Amino acid sequence: MSPLGEVLVGVVVAVGLVGVVVQVLPGALLVLGAVVVWGVVTGGVAGWTVVVVAVLATVAAEVGKYLLAGRHLKRAGVPSSTMIWGGLAGIVGFFVIPVVGLPVGFLLGTYLAELVRLRDGTTAWRATVAALQATGLTILVELAGALVSTAAWVVGLLVT
Repeated sequence: MSPLGEVLVGVVVAVGLVGVVVQVLPGALLVLGAVVVWGVVTGGVAGWTVVVVAVLATVAAEVGKYLLAGRHLKRAGVPSSTMIWGGLAGIVGFFVIPVVGLPVGFLLGTYLAELVRLRDGTTAWRATVAALQATGLTILVELAGALVSTAAWVVGLLVT
């Protein structure tokens, strides 16, 4: 791959890593896509090895984040329906309140869903905190997978 192509891949990888943390862009998929393009264009053992490592890391992170978050929520007694209501409210909030609407909507939707379900503000707030912790956990796991993909790409760059 040409140096300009490698710089473009690096920019997409950087944007993807930011997207993982900010959760506005499909960050892990951007990182994976850029690394796969680099690997396919580069070819050879190094290119294809990087592709395999990146795909495995991304798939493991995507599966792992749902399993870990689900286990955390189950332990806290937060049902799936609460997360659905929080997610829907987050989507509405995204369009109603610029910039901060998604997290505000998620927080408010989760709290209200638990308040209606439990009829206790303190318990509803604990469930909301557990939902926020689970969300943070998913971000960390997805970031770990994206960083492994990025590290594989950097090693591939150094080898080729």
